[in-house]
Amino acid sequence: MNPHTGNKPAARPREQPPTLDRTTFGHRLRTARKRFGWTLAQLAERSGVSITTISRAERGQLALGYENFTALGSALDMDMNAMFAGAGVKPAQLDGPVVTRAGKGVVYRGLAIAYEFLGTTAAGKQMSPIVGTVHAREVHGPEDFVRHAGEEFAYVLSGEIDVHFDNGEVVRLGRGDSLYFDSRLGHAYVSVSRQLARIVGMTIGESGHMKSAREAPMMTPAPAPVVSRRRKTPPVSAPAPAPVAAKKGTARVKR
Repeated sequence: MNPHTGNKPAARPREQPPTLDRTTFGHRLRTARKRFGWTLAQLAERSGVSITTISRAERGQLALGYENFTALGSALDMDMNAMFAGAGVKPAQLDGPVVTRAGKGVVYRGLAIAYEFLGTTAAGKQMSPIVGTVHAREVHGPEDFVRHAGEEFAYVLSGEIDVHFDNGEVVRLGRGDSLYFDSRLGHAYVSVSRQLARIVGMTIGESGHMKSAREAPMMTPAPAPVVSRRRKTPPVSAPAPAPVAAKKGTARVKR
């Protein structure tokens, strides 16, 4: 309260997180491709992403999903932190703790999720942490499923989501629920609550165990996702049965 005027001070506007728009992302993608001297067709062949998708992304006409920008980053041998770092920020090697203040991650609106990338100043980190706002409301078809090497973790901060898998399984998660799965299994996130759900997500590259399984002659099927839910009461274990004492005089049967 201002003692001279009796008016309350004006509320400070909430500072918006830095946003990586499609045009800026497209320019960085094109610059990375040109650095190799590759044509669109050559990058498409190396990444598995179609020429049309790459071309539209470079022109800022299309938002890429996680699977596509991960595939492009791998083909370009590019640290994705450099792609999603803020303007004028050059990622450095992880030689100390990296702090991302609240609302200071770099936001990129993908096809189904608005990603807030965290720790973008750390180059070459093993994990890719994000805070995601799931804006997809339904799965339209097979093209909505994302799959990539490694493992994935999601924890619901608010709202509810359905996680669809391309094997037909659907897992519903509410606030406080979490999910861990092999991300080679096609998956799609959908908000089912009135308000868009927010999640903390984490992806990591293939573990040694997963790589060995993939390279084995007989490929084992992807494991079912593991869902963690809070328990209101601990499970009650049944008591172990008491040992039965042998009665005196009982004959033993020889086998």
